[in-house]
Amino acid sequence: MLRTHSRLPDELEQVVHDTIGCCIAVHRELGPGLLEAVYSRALGLELRAQGLSFERERACPVFYRGELLCEQRIDFIVKRQLILEIKAVEHLVPVHHAQILSYMRVAGVPVGLLVNFNVPVLQDGIRRKVL
Repeated sequence: MLRTHSRLPDELEQVVHDTIGCCIAVHRELGPGLLEAVYSRALGLELRAQGLSFERERACPVFYRGELLCEQRIDFIVKRQLILEIKAVEHLVPVHHAQILSYMRVAGVPVGLLVNFNVPVLQDGIRRKVL
């Protein structure tokens, strides 16, 4: 897998790399065209099988002017260091990119992966975000 220069610690880069590997394994097995919920469940099984701790559908509080507005559910937080947002859409659109950045800010997590499983080759559906 192609590695790019990063300002992230090596340990966090390894979490990103291992998580992408789990996504690729799920996509190779299931292929495109299924519902997001199917990929999410399969990815939970794959992350667990690879020994990566995670929280699924974690509620993160959203504040405005010091007031709690709501709790936003985040698909996955891997090893408390990586937001993983799962999609199964025809195309990622700008709001998907804005969504993961917002999730990263409210959760206080520096890196995220936006993964669209509805593509023939998963590498074309992965977008990495760093705050």
